Amino acid sequence: MLVTEVNTPLLDEPGVELRSDITVELVDHSASDAGVVRAARVSTIGESAQLEDKGEGYSAGLINYLMKSRHGSPFEHNYLTFLITAPIFTVRHLMRHRTWSFNEESARYREIRPVFYVPDSDRLLRQEGKPGDYTYVAGAADDHEHVLTSAHSVYSKAYEEYSSMLEAGIAREIARMVLPVATYSSVYATCNSRALMHFLSLRTNRQDASYISHPQREIELVAEQMEAAWKELMPVTQAAFEAYGRVSP
Repeated sequence: MLVTEVNTPLLDEPGVELRSDITVELVDHSASDAGVVRAARVSTIGESAQLEDKGEGYSAGLINYLMKSRHGSPFEHNYLTFLITAPIFTVRHLMRHRTWSFNEESARYREIRPVFYVPDSDRLLRQEGKPGDYTYVAGAADDHEHVLTSAHSVYSKAYEEYSSMLEAGIAREIARMVLPVATYSSVYATCNSRALMHFLSLRTNRQDASYISHPQREIELVAEQMEAAWKELMPVTQAAFEAYGRVSP
């Protein structure tokens, strides 16, 4: 289990729970560098690829060649399944990656708990620049308190109305419409390593990347945790991804 928790400045008041943590757990996988090599070698030696073992040096050389030459299909014959707990707006960023498979907690079938996201005190709350090319910066000293107070007020009222509708017999699928996108949700997300590399190239801000991306910090927290888990399973592939500019093959 791989989980990262962010410092959480909670307002200790009844009714709603405010959290800043975004967690990622690797729950299932079939992924290895050896699998990439076998998938690549089947094109030249057929069924013998399943039994061939030329050692780590050969495997690293081949994987680096595949990455450099952008031969992507050998990186698709594996899977990683993550369980992510995050605010809905972050889950929606994740679902933009349409080659993945998703199953999300449904507010049609269960009553949603009053748990909502707020940025922690380290989160930069202002941005400078134009859309697609901006940086986060520190703002006024009271920015964080402002966000926290406003969020708590809105979340409390939204959940009060949600609960009121449920108590009146309104269907869950209708009552949920008043809940904000900062409501926490849980989702299973499954991908192969090629799709993961594409995700990482867009959802991490790395100055050494060939194409520097500017993701929202919350989805970047998801990406960083996924990459750490993937690196343990496929260290040679992850190193090649780094070496060739963090571009998906």
